[in-house]
Amino acid sequence: MIFWESTVRELALKFATVVAVPFHLIPAAVRRAVMLLLFLIESRIGSSAAALQRLFLLRDLLDRLISERAITLGNGEHPKHYLMKYHDFFIKNIEDGETVLDIGCGYGAVSRSIARAHPNSLVIGVENNNRRFAQSQKFEAIENLRYIFGEAPDAVADVEGDVIVLSNVLEHIGDRINFLQRVNDMIKPNRFLIRVPYFQRDWTVPFRKEIGMSYFNDPTHFIEHTADEFESEMSAANLDITSIDYVWGEIWAVVTERRQAK
Repeated sequence: MIFWESTVRELALKFATVVAVPFHLIPAAVRRAVMLLLFLIESRIGSSAAALQRLFLLRDLLDRLISERAITLGNGEHPKHYLMKYHDFFIKNIEDGETVLDIGCGYGAVSRSIARAHPNSLVIGVENNNRRFAQSQKFEAIENLRYIFGEAPDAVADVEGDVIVLSNVLEHIGDRINFLQRVNDMIKPNRFLIRVPYFQRDWTVPFRKEIGMSYFNDPTHFIEHTADEFESEMSAANLDITSIDYVWGEIWAVVTERRQAK
């Protein structure tokens, strides 16, 4: 399924690139007016609830196109990495010399930042998506950074890491509590550094839920946490939140194993 979706996307992008050549002859203001008229017509078909659902889906597609163009402008790296500065959250909560496991590292943007900022640390990026893992291998090698392909925590069962980085990972996992417990038991980290989408990031999120449509910003998500849901899941996994911030519509948290009372 992932291969099929990737293939269709690539074909669609190539088709759009070809068709765009004659379309650029039409003035941008005219193109924009035509698209606005189409959106206006779409908004008047059927009930308000049905029209809103379709308009939200169109906005989701537009957001993906914006990200695709932004990544192209950034030569393969999304500008959110330097604008949101969320790499700094991970870097400042890691001490140079610690072993860091970046689980679900994608194409390795966060892993590379940590490795460069902490040259005495061993940083291990773990990724189970073939396409994303292949992308990570195309960047310049860094001496203290290596990648492992596979499913965590089993793929790194023999590694004892000091820090576990979970950057936009938990929301992709169905049984998050069991996952956190297994990672904690097998790797025995000193702390987790977690970043997830925040449900209360915008009024449209609960509104989408209210009108009966998906409110996730990615169709592969199982959850987008409220503050209470996040705290409840950490507690259920026998973890304590030592610091938490709500930034850029996300939750950024430092989490440690709960200390048993003596």
